[in-house]
Amino acid sequence: MAKAKDGYYLKSQIYIVKIPQFKGGSIFSVKIRWSQKILFHDGEFCLNIPFCFPKYVNPVGRSISKKEKIFLKLNSGTANEVLCKATSHPLKGVMHQAGKLSLSYEAEVPAWSSTDFSFSYTVSSSDIFGGVLLQSPFLRDFDEREIFCLYLYPGDFLDRKVFKKDVVFVVDISASMKGSPLENVKNALVGSLSQLNPQDRFNIIAFNGEAYLFSQSMEPATVEAILKAAKWVDTTFIANGGTNIMLPLTQAMTLLRKSSDSVPLIFLVTDGSVEDEREICEFVKSYVTSGHSVRTPRICTFGIGLYCNHYFLQMLAQVGRGRYDAVYDLDSIDTRMQSLFSTASSVIVADITIKSLEGLDSQEFFPTHIPDLSSGSPLIISGRYNGTFPELVKVTGTLADRTSFAVDLKVKREKDMKLTYVFSKRHIDLVTARAWLLESQELEEKVSKMSIQNNVPSEYTFMEMILVNKNDVKKEPEPFLLQKVPWYLNT
Repeated sequence: MAKAKDGYYLKSQIYIVKIPQFKGGSIFSVKIRWSQKILFHDGEFCLNIPFCFPKYVNPVGRSISKKEKIFLKLNSGTANEVLCKATSHPLKGVMHQAGKLSLSYEAEVPAWSSTDFSFSYTVSSSDIFGGVLLQSPFLRDFDEREIFCLYLYPGDFLDRKVFKKDVVFVVDISASMKGSPLENVKNALVGSLSQLNPQDRFNIIAFNGEAYLFSQSMEPATVEAILKAAKWVDTTFIANGGTNIMLPLTQAMTLLRKSSDSVPLIFLVTDGSVEDEREICEFVKSYVTSGHSVRTPRICTFGIGLYCNHYFLQMLAQVGRGRYDAVYDLDSIDTRMQSLFSTASSVIVADITIKSLEGLDSQEFFPTHIPDLSSGSPLIISGRYNGTFPELVKVTGTLADRTSFAVDLKVKREKDMKLTYVFSKRHIDLVTARAWLLESQELEEKVSKMSIQNNVPSEYTFMEMILVNKNDVKKEPEPFLLQKVPWYLNT
């Protein structure tokens, strides 16, 4: 197991389940539920699940039959064809229908797997497409409202025109970033600059207790300007001092105030927390909703390590109609930061609005502010409602060539997958961020209920596991969650 450096960074590589003493010859089984976000890259959905087993798992001196079995059931939620692109193990087809796929693998093996299970697939479409899924709450759901999921896929048309970008990188260079964190951020920043096109514009603000601007105005992303910026980053990014986020964020908004035919983007990178985080969120919220005639900046946030307030960064990105990601180990900073920037900067439909939902009562959207559609990620809006959902939902926006975008999404009832399980982690994180912002005990209690109901750990719950002798009971009990006083869990 890799140890966390100074208790600050985590790199989980081996998961250990401790089992108490039991009688020799006993048979026991371990059931693990694994939940994760499916990644989207170059038009493909990618799944990677830990499936490596150390040699010491096997008893010494005995030859024991080893069997591996994998069963994969995929439901895309669409009627489009699903195509398998790559897999780590030789899966065989069991079922293939529109939007669905079932594959399996089973083999006697000389040694347990030393390869993680990976699988990638595409949902076939040459153009933007989407739909709406509806589902009623299950019998004992504490929230009796109906459930919905609206999705838009960018399609697999790779040459689609993207919006021009005006981007300001706002990077933390406080003392806590010293060493590898800042070096990795510098590499990722230079790599992100290289993704810009000549018609794009950029600027960089480094901050600690003060703010340091690369330029007093937005610079065209020419080769010369990017080389000059790389040199400036190398000499200016010296870790020292405290952390003041409001100052550089205000400066970035001022720089982007005149953006009109492009998508303005603020890309915030930090490993710390500040005392005025709620004031920052309220400032951004008021700026976004103040009715500016030009497009307001999208704010993307990237958190590093355990000590920054990740709920603040999630809330800031949500209010700013941007995206959020975080890393807890040093090795992931470069790739994850560049990946987030690539997704955030490849907007194909901006200023999205959802119509036809005016007649619904008690609406709750996740996220609350609708982000743009990027070629690097599907757009998913989920939530709860009361009332009668329309048969068609109109989604409108603006394309990169300034023409209008509109699509009517068909609505259908989803029977095969439980939407509450699919979106439980997402909803819990977003409601927790809102509870933090509003300092709301009511929302904290709601998070606890969502956590217990869906068996997903949260800030306000913890896992309780019970081991039993199956000979003594008719049915094996499931692990369950209990509510507790606020306790911070980073996942």
